[in-house]
Amino acid sequence: MKVAVIGASGYAGAQLVEILNRHSKVSDLQLLVSENSESSGALFSELYPRLQGVCDFPLQPFSKNWLTANSDLDAVFFATPHEYSQLWANAFVEQGTKVFDLSGAFRLPNAQDYPKYYGFEHHHQSLLDNAIYGLAEYNSNEIAGADLIAVPGCYPTASLIALKPVTDANMHKENGLIVVNGISGVSGAGRKASLATSFNELSLKAYNILAHRHQPEISQHCGSQVIFNPHIAPFKQGLLSTVTLQLNDDVTEEQVVNAYQSAYQDKPLVRISKSWPQIDDVANTPFANVFFKYDQDTHTLVASCAIDNLLKGAASQAVQCFNITLGLDSQYALINDNKIGGAND
Repeated sequence: MKVAVIGASGYAGAQLVEILNRHSKVSDLQLLVSENSESSGALFSELYPRLQGVCDFPLQPFSKNWLTANSDLDAVFFATPHEYSQLWANAFVEQGTKVFDLSGAFRLPNAQDYPKYYGFEHHHQSLLDNAIYGLAEYNSNEIAGADLIAVPGCYPTASLIALKPVTDANMHKENGLIVVNGISGVSGAGRKASLATSFNELSLKAYNILAHRHQPEISQHCGSQVIFNPHIAPFKQGLLSTVTLQLNDDVTEEQVVNAYQSAYQDKPLVRISKSWPQIDDVANTPFANVFFKYDQDTHTLVASCAIDNLLKGAASQAVQCFNITLGLDSQYALINDNKIGGAND
């Protein structure tokens, strides 16, 4: 496979490069940045020295000329701003290249929602109509034949993994309150320096309350409106999402347990924990750890899911989708013999 990563210099892009560089089905890996990027022309390992001698590929400037010269590309991963993905994805789809987009450019189905939630006009409703949401544990059949996969956001990934076993089974009270509280490390804000995400300035704070772009994404894919409360904390990598909702009066604890076990018993990257998960359980891994508690007297369910925001919340989930389109197990090149990043088959 000839594969490109556009936006390879960013945090999520770098994680993608590291995984794809060891993926045995990828024989030609092209690393790209925007034409005006300060990283253009540098070696990838100069930006990420831990990969010196492992991945020393140059960061090439992306342009229309580059696209024309690489019309034989099999797959492209966009780890770019939303507007950039929206601008260029169609050109790749038209030439027969599978697109895996890590931005939010194709996660919502209606173009008119993008000015409100993402701040730009969307000009490709036809792509939105055909884009498949890349929640790998739930949409594998649709992902397998897709030309454009919208990789879910980090908060929605953790929130939906915690919610969908019960909402898909219609166990929740219709029109009941669903509250999602999420906490992410500062890497979710990207690599560019910002006072708002500086360790010296940040403690723990809520932000974008009742206005976060991931709220409609979570609501859309769990089938109910949610209240989403995002928080940012002074740690580098990881994310924890805790959801609270009321279930129907006749739902038993046994039914809840069965719902989660049925949803994830054959999903090796989702682990049902024996206690409340924490960031360190999943940081630098492609796993999602889930734990829940149900109070049958009040019919209240609380479920918590921990993921690495750059891996299961971005890069490794994109590779899961890539694997599915190739007919491979979704965890291919992500886990092997319970070792993270072990040797490929």
